[in-house]
Amino acid sequence: MTPAPIPALLASLRRLPAFRTLEAGDLAPMPLKGVAHDHLRLSGRGLVARLPRWSQVGLDAGANLHHQAAAFARAAPSGHTPELVAVLEPAEGLPMGALLVTEIAGRPPRLPDDMPAIARALAALHRMPLPDAAERAPLASSADPAAAALALVERQAAWFERAALPEESLARLRDELDAVRAFRLEAPQPLTLVGSDVHPGNFLIDDAGKAWFIDLERAQYGHPAMDLAHASLPTSTMWDPEVAAELTPAEVAAFVAAWEAAVPAELSRAARPWMKPMRRLTWLRTLSWMARWRVEGATLSPSMPERLRAYLAGRAAAVFEPRVIEGVSREWR
Repeated sequence: MTPAPIPALLASLRRLPAFRTLEAGDLAPMPLKGVAHDHLRLSGRGLVARLPRWSQVGLDAGANLHHQAAAFARAAPSGHTPELVAVLEPAEGLPMGALLVTEIAGRPPRLPDDMPAIARALAALHRMPLPDAAERAPLASSADPAAAALALVERQAAWFERAALPEESLARLRDELDAVRAFRLEAPQPLTLVGSDVHPGNFLIDDAGKAWFIDLERAQYGHPAMDLAHASLPTSTMWDPEVAAELTPAEVAAFVAAWEAAVPAELSRAARPWMKPMRRLTWLRTLSWMARWRVEGATLSPSMPERLRAYLAGRAAAVFEPRVIEGVSREWR
């Protein structure tokens, strides 16, 4: 990260009684991994400051910050996410504000070996009690998660036309969009807390082999099958260069089986008919986001290390190759 936010972050932290004696040297920038946040470790305190760069869900600075704060607070009882410690409001030099959360000591996942641990972490989120509808804000919630997912895909699909994709790829994507628009399934949809952005790079594995989900920016109340899809599709498993691996169909099946074993049987039965439809929608949701990244990535997340920028640009190109689109879409044909 650039050093500019450190003085502003230090000033905001010093307003809290527990951090009045904090020094600039106590703030250690962490290597940039993701595209939407900077992170600084508070040395010796077991805490991390999380500084948004931009909102992936299109919220202004204050709303984005409080959405994330609510997500961390809601998810913490699962025992698989960091705990929220403090909210630092947007201020001069800290335009998006910051969250202070507990630091998780762990390593990046190794695929496929750590996928069952990720499945159990997701299951811990999904089996949490569902709040009454009036108590779910500011996290998004829909009585029809499939329709909400399709609406998001429709909004983001405009980027397919702007991203200079091969014409064959565009034609295949248009066919996929037509197919999901026409799809109907008369089966109840389970609704749970979901992480949404649950690619394996957003997990850490501790010394006991437990998986921790550390990026809750896009948490909401939705369909758990979308989390299972996002965690195991190649568009996700190849996104983080420290984790990158493609899962075989058998490895994906084992991952889903580990999740089913960790949730109530009723939830497993309700989710099962939706596994493939939600996998298809989640794939399109991710591709449409990556099309935007092809166009605006450098603007949305400037000052990325060149090695990471080049890797992500390569991924945002590879996923749109016609043969790759064809290979993934065979799953539901």
